[in-house]
Amino acid sequence: MLLKTQVIVNPESDLGRTKKRWKQIKEALPSFLKEFKYEFTEKPLQATEMARAALKEGNELIVGVGGDGTMNEIANGFYENREMVNPEAALGIVPSGSGCDFRKSLNIPSGLKNSLKVISEGPSTRIDIGRVTFRSLSGKEEERLFLNVADFGFGGEVAKTFNQRRMNKRPSSYLRCMLSTIIKYNNKRLKIKTDQEKIPEDEYLMGAVANGKIFGKGMKIAPQACLNDGLFDFVLVKGMRLLEFFLNCWKVYTGTHLSHPKISMMRSQKIKAIPYGNEGDVLIELDGELPGKLPATFEIVPKGFRIKGYI
Repeated sequence: MLLKTQVIVNPESDLGRTKKRWKQIKEALPSFLKEFKYEFTEKPLQATEMARAALKEGNELIVGVGGDGTMNEIANGFYENREMVNPEAALGIVPSGSGCDFRKSLNIPSGLKNSLKVISEGPSTRIDIGRVTFRSLSGKEEERLFLNVADFGFGGEVAKTFNQRRMNKRPSSYLRCMLSTIIKYNNKRLKIKTDQEKIPEDEYLMGAVANGKIFGKGMKIAPQACLNDGLFDFVLVKGMRLLEFFLNCWKVYTGTHLSHPKISMMRSQKIKAIPYGNEGDVLIELDGELPGKLPATFEIVPKGFRIKGYI
């Protein structure tokens, strides 16, 4: 491949295992990329700065080595002030994280050589991305892009538990974090509006704004989502009691949950969610990361990103 290429590596992804496997990855890269430079992130959000700087220096391909959170950071670096730094540049993914769900919507096979083959030989495809305006935990209005799935409510609390255990070197499965979180979680009363309709104010367990199909380490939250249809698949779950949740949570792993009477799915270009009353913080999660809380507005950016993969 003759494209000018920058490789951005998050050595701490997958609980630091990426650092250990970097030698293997580095040795494999020259067989698929003719010329490239690489650098390691050392702090959160640094991948955004690195990607933006690399694109301004004329790089046409950014290869991310890490999980979904790393790819989210890199994707944000493709934009500056809502404008693409280089509209023809593309992202290539080398999955190496505790969560690598987005690659499944792109049909990137597992295995190092398979993912590198997609980068070197696969099509450069334009996909939709999401843009969300939200409140930081300190109350400041912020904006961020996401590639795969954003959600609010219960999903944000699960991601918080998962990330805390990971940071404290007490890794736990996403399913175990989900089950431990639901025991103490209170449903949230929310006002929700899409570009199609105003949804009745009610108590909700969570809302998932899906661009891709899968999140949460294998949960098929939006099994019919398409990355280039110009629409989110918005999955909204009304409040559930503990027993009801335990009896039905397995269905999200098979993608059969949408038939449940308390779960609805609608397609929309824009969703706005606002806490109603004294609900406390309602956390939002973007590609596995926790940037802030509601109120938030989620908007689709049609075909606003170029990526290596098959959709």
